[in-house]
Amino acid sequence: MPSRSTPESVDLPSPRTFVRGAVRARRAGLLRTLAAVVAAMVVAGAALAQQGALRVGIDIPVQLDPALASSDAEITVLNSIYDYLVDVDAANEIQPRLATAWQVSNDGLVYTFQLAEGVVFHDGSALTADDVVHTFDRLRDPDAGYPTADLYSNVVSVAATGELEVRFTLAETNPFFLYDLSDNHALIVDDGTSDYASSFNGTGPFVVDSYAAEDRMVLRANPDYFVPGKPGVAELELIFFGDQAAGVSAIRGGQLDIVLRMPTALFRSLQNVRGITPIQVATNGYDLVRLRTDRPPGDDPRVVEALKRSIDRAVIRDVVAEGFAAAGYDNPIGPLYEAYHLESPGIPAYDPARARELLAEAGYGDGLELELFTPDSGDRPALAQVLQQQLADGGFDVTIRVVPEGVYYSDAPNNWLDATFGITGWGSRPVPQFYLDVAVACDAVWNEAHYCDERVDALIELASTTLDEQARVEAYDEIQRILAAEGPYVIPYFFAQFAAAGDDVQGLEVKAFPGRTDLAAVTLE
Repeated sequence: MPSRSTPESVDLPSPRTFVRGAVRARRAGLLRTLAAVVAAMVVAGAALAQQGALRVGIDIPVQLDPALASSDAEITVLNSIYDYLVDVDAANEIQPRLATAWQVSNDGLVYTFQLAEGVVFHDGSALTADDVVHTFDRLRDPDAGYPTADLYSNVVSVAATGELEVRFTLAETNPFFLYDLSDNHALIVDDGTSDYASSFNGTGPFVVDSYAAEDRMVLRANPDYFVPGKPGVAELELIFFGDQAAGVSAIRGGQLDIVLRMPTALFRSLQNVRGITPIQVATNGYDLVRLRTDRPPGDDPRVVEALKRSIDRAVIRDVVAEGFAAAGYDNPIGPLYEAYHLESPGIPAYDPARARELLAEAGYGDGLELELFTPDSGDRPALAQVLQQQLADGGFDVTIRVVPEGVYYSDAPNNWLDATFGITGWGSRPVPQFYLDVAVACDAVWNEAHYCDERVDALIELASTTLDEQARVEAYDEIQRILAAEGPYVIPYFFAQFAAAGDDVQGLEVKAFPGRTDLAAVTLE
């Protein structure tokens, strides 16, 4: 047989070299083993950190298409499933989310964003710039009927300039553009989505396991989430309550870990309750009382003035908000906007006798009958009752219609955009320009009072485009004076946001708009 000798072209290692090689091989094997152990420990640590199910009580969500959602409950659900391009923290500062960095051109018209690498949707498909383009093209489509069409009407184009790079080009400068991109509706969706209301295919920290529309949604931690350390629990259970009192009772009984919203009276009831931490956050959110100006009786300025003069705002703050709210002056620029807020813009003085005279001049000498529609959430039903009493002194005969919040903000008859006389809870936003653009301007999509004043429109346009901060301050000052004196609005207060958590909840930072609270940051002790 042929011998199995080594070919002459190959030299055998010396014994010393062989030993050194063996030692290196063994060392490398040990290092690989150690690395595998460390990796396993990291995975195990992450799994350990995500132990437990976080139970959160919210109102019943109705509309879960990100482009149409509006209520706190709806945004709470969607914020857990999807991600924003950029986010806003509790201090109203812009923070990266799917966009890790951005540049702005010298003329302020071009914004270029770099996206995070390795981000995947829950179905396993990779996030690309095309998904961002699709999301914002959908939101700004004027023919789609979405409320964001006005917000993004200044956007000329959104283009993918790389697999993970997106460029926005504006028609005019907008100092608040990054805040516009963080709008509640601007959750990034997969460009292959066909059913936006129920597919729930996001990139967010939680993946939907089950959903019962009138009961709850159960979500599990996303193992591929791109933000290190999040989410902090293995499961998130969003439990729906048609009655906020029932949610508070549930946290008292230990069936919930967190309740994100409640009226003032229920918040007071949780003071000094063992095992529960009440949470209070100052906000720029407000309860708006408005009368439509495009139909009788609100088309008569004398009726609008009579409404304003019939309401004692200080009493409302004491009775309804029980001292937890800041004073409102019938315009949406609240006290947390320190650079812009006016303390005394000049609302008509409380004078119910003069209100009766104005109604008589307008042809309502025997009084004016009105139906007041209000959602059933927060302090709004209590506000309606106090308004009913005060307006009676001014010659108004008011009947209250309390509507479930999900129905009130839907397309139902006499909803918040349809009712002649109504109350709307406006959640806190990081900049005041939002309210002016979407609710006060003549053609604003959410102009529920159908109010239109060319002077105000010109000032809104100036404030939204100028890079001169002093010019913006002066424009906001004049807007506040006009709305306070003449606008068909009564804003008696800027409310505090209330929540409650069990003592084992860690890392909870409730935001002024509670639906944007980062539940992925929460852990259970």
